[in-house]
Amino acid sequence: MTHRLYYTDAYRTEFTATIVERGADGTRVYLDESVFYPTSGGQLHDLGTLGEIAVVDVVDEEDRVAHVLASPIGANAIDRPISGRIDWARRYDHMQQHTGQHLLSAVFEDLFGARTVSVHFGEEYSTLDLDAEFVTRDQLVKAESRANAIVAEARPVTITFEDAATATGLRKPSDRPGELRIVTIDALDRSACGGTHVRSTAEIGAVLVRSVEKVRKATRVEFVCGPRAIRRARRDYESLGRVAASLTSSIDEAASVVGAQSERLKELDGTRRKLEKELASFRARERYDGATPDASGARTIVVRDATSIDELRTLAQAALALPKVVLIGALKSPASVLVATSEDSGVDAGKVLKEKLAAVGGRGGGSPRMAQGSVPDALALERVVSELRGADG
Repeated sequence: MTHRLYYTDAYRTEFTATIVERGADGTRVYLDESVFYPTSGGQLHDLGTLGEIAVVDVVDEEDRVAHVLASPIGANAIDRPISGRIDWARRYDHMQQHTGQHLLSAVFEDLFGARTVSVHFGEEYSTLDLDAEFVTRDQLVKAESRANAIVAEARPVTITFEDAATATGLRKPSDRPGELRIVTIDALDRSACGGTHVRSTAEIGAVLVRSVEKVRKATRVEFVCGPRAIRRARRDYESLGRVAASLTSSIDEAASVVGAQSERLKELDGTRRKLEKELASFRARERYDGATPDASGARTIVVRDATSIDELRTLAQAALALPKVVLIGALKSPASVLVATSEDSGVDAGKVLKEKLAAVGGRGGGSPRMAQGSVPDALALERVVSELRGADG
C-alpha cells in the first residue's frame, strides 16, 4: 500500500521514500509513500523525478501507486531510500483547474439547478458535463461572473476526512463506504474528492468559460482557470485582432463587419447559383439544338468539358427540362460518368449505366432519370461513353 502524501498536503513538492517493489524491466516502481498524484478522477498525473530519473507517468492501482520511469532503475534499489520531486508548476496548474471545477459545478447547480455528471481535465482546457438540455449565453455569463466574484472573496478551501455514514451536505452523494476525503469551499460546496486543490478560491485565479456544446442529453462547458485563462484570452484576443486587421476594422467592430459580409456572401452565392442555372440552361439548349435526333426523335448530348461532377449535374438538370433528351457527361479526374434521360426518351439512366459500368469494373448507379459512377481509368471511361452513345436508343 502506498501512503499518499498529497491527500493531506497538496503543496508538498519533495519527499524521501523507500522503494518496496520494481517491475521486471525496472521502469515501474512502487514506494511506501509518495507525493506523486496518479491520473484519477479526471485529473492528470504529476510529472517529476525519482532520484535523477524522470517520472513520465503515475498510475493508480487501487491500494498502491505505480511510478513509470523514463529509464530503468537497478534491482539493488529495493528497500533503499530515494528522493522525489514533482513538477510544481504542473501540479499547481492542476490544483487551480480542479478547484475551479468544484467552484463552477457548485455555481451552476446553485444558480440553475444544473448538476455536474462528469468532468475532464486536459493539458489545454477542462470540461464539465451538466445534466441540462441547454445552457444559454446569459447563464454562462452569469455563472462565470459569480465564480469570479467568489474567487475575489478568497474563500477558504479545506480538506477533511469523515465517515461516509455520517458525512452530510455533499453536493454529490458518495456510494463509497468508510472514510471519505471531503473538499470544502466555504459556504458553497462540499464534495468527496481525492484530487489536489488550492487552499483558497483566490488561488484559482481568473475563471474563463470559453464554450458550450450539446453532448447527447448533457451540456458540455469548456473552461480554463488561472494563468491558463490569461494565456487563452491573449490568444483569443490576438486571433480576433488579426481578423479585425484583415477587415480593416477595429476589434469592437469586427463582429458586425463579419456579419454584414456573411450576409452579402449569401446574397452573392444565391445570385451565382441562379446564374449558373441560367447558363446551364443556355448550354443545354445550344447543344440540344445542335444534336441530330435519332429515329425516335431523341437527341443525345455528350459533355466532356465540365470541370466537376457538380457542374455536370447542374447541366443535366437543365437538359431534363427539354423533350426526348439523353445527356452523357464524362469527367477525366476523377474518371467518372453521368447519364441523365428525360422520361419521354425511353431510356432508363440507372439501368443502362449500371450495365456499362459493370463491364469495365466501374461502380455506381442511380434513378431512371439520372445516374453516375466511377471507372478505373481514362480508357474505361471512353469505352463506357462510346457504348452509352450506341445504347441510348
